[in-house]
Amino acid sequence: MSGPLLTTIEDEIAVLTMDDGRANALGHAMIDALNKALDEAETTAKAVLIAGREKRFCAGFDLDVMGSGPENVRKLVTAGAELLLRLYEYRLPVVMACTGHALAAGGLLLLSADSRIGTEGDFRIGLPEVAIGMTMPVFGIELARDRLARNRFTEAVTQARIYNPTDAVTVGYLDAAVPAGSLLESAKARATELAALQQPAFASTKRKERQLTIRHIRDTLDADSGTFDGSKPR
Repeated sequence: MSGPLLTTIEDEIAVLTMDDGRANALGHAMIDALNKALDEAETTAKAVLIAGREKRFCAGFDLDVMGSGPENVRKLVTAGAELLLRLYEYRLPVVMACTGHALAAGGLLLLSADSRIGTEGDFRIGLPEVAIGMTMPVFGIELARDRLARNRFTEAVTQARIYNPTDAVTVGYLDAAVPAGSLLESAKARATELAALQQPAFASTKRKERQLTIRHIRDTLDADSGTFDGSKPR
């Protein structure tokens, strides 16, 4: 594999497999590769399936960048927020195949998709930011508010509760958890179902469904970027 992302087209489904050889952190290289693949999928596919490497879906933003100074943090997290928003309002259906741990920005990737299927097992899914001393950004809070069960929202976000895949279904990070051996098959089947929905009706309805959340995130993104390094708003 050349680079952190492998892209294939299978029966009009663009399958994007993240594999940086480690924990699939969201760094600039991974974000750029995903954006490029999404550009291509718009003209070559009817749905997108994003998967991770075995036992590792995504461990969050690249810790090397996150420890390299406030300006670098803001640039990376802003790029990540733009990617998440793109997925959230992407005109094609987006399915996530959660192959293992999905923490921080990895959990947000799940929240940005139309359908999320995870592998059963001893894996951790959630938003640990508050537990490690970071303030959740508005875009993360609002994606969680939209996709998580209302009665689990506070424990998941403000109280930084982490879940196993079975509990993640109940809370709303996942729509289903299946044995590892059937994960990709199940995710591809779901992507095929969604790909059969009529366009542009799907894209237009998706945009209307999510427009209030999108507008609020975009209206606050610049101001909120001053908190991405854990400092007070500027």
